[in-house]
Amino acid sequence: MDIANVMHERRTAGSHSPGRVARIARAVGTAITAGLLILVCGLLVATIGVPIATGSDTYTVLTRSMEPGLPPGTLLVVRPVAENSLHVGDVVTYQLHSGKPDVVTHRIVRVEASSDGTRRYITRGDANAVADASPVRAEQVRGRVWYAVPAVGWLAIVRNGSSLQPWLIGIGALLLLYSLVSIVSWVRKGRRRGDASVGHGETFIPL
Repeated sequence: MDIANVMHERRTAGSHSPGRVARIARAVGTAITAGLLILVCGLLVATIGVPIATGSDTYTVLTRSMEPGLPPGTLLVVRPVAENSLHVGDVVTYQLHSGKPDVVTHRIVRVEASSDGTRRYITRGDANAVADASPVRAEQVRGRVWYAVPAVGWLAIVRNGSSLQPWLIGIGALLLLYSLVSIVSWVRKGRRRGDASVGHGETFIPL
């Protein structure tokens, strides 16, 4: 191979490198978008779909009383349960005052039963040294914590406690729209490259 051929090959390789870099950048961008779309869809299912399907409620941890397991900003999915299914060790969300909206999420550390069968629960935050001052009656319990999603509750805090649904649905819709636009653009470019290759007597198979 002579020097002229070597120089020609180098120039040819150099002329193709910008296109290769652009294709790699597009592929990375598509992968990132797909990952974000999967993440948001998962959050939509975990924070909206499952609670609606199971009749569960969602709450956001605002204090540090349940650290380290449930730090502030954690989104809790709380499922209603039968009174006799609650035991020591369960984490429950209960109303501070029966019928009032203010709630607390703490762990049951003792169950007391009166002679008439009425149960009361002694609760304590994992980070607290002493149990809560007032026992919790069964009618105050909103449910047992089913699962928690770290950090997602901060969105509700930023929104002053309003629903997370508009945030997550809006983000999901934007990512879905972006993904569709990217796919359509990729298909069109593949067709254009295929037409150009056919015009030069070459065979092009879009990947």
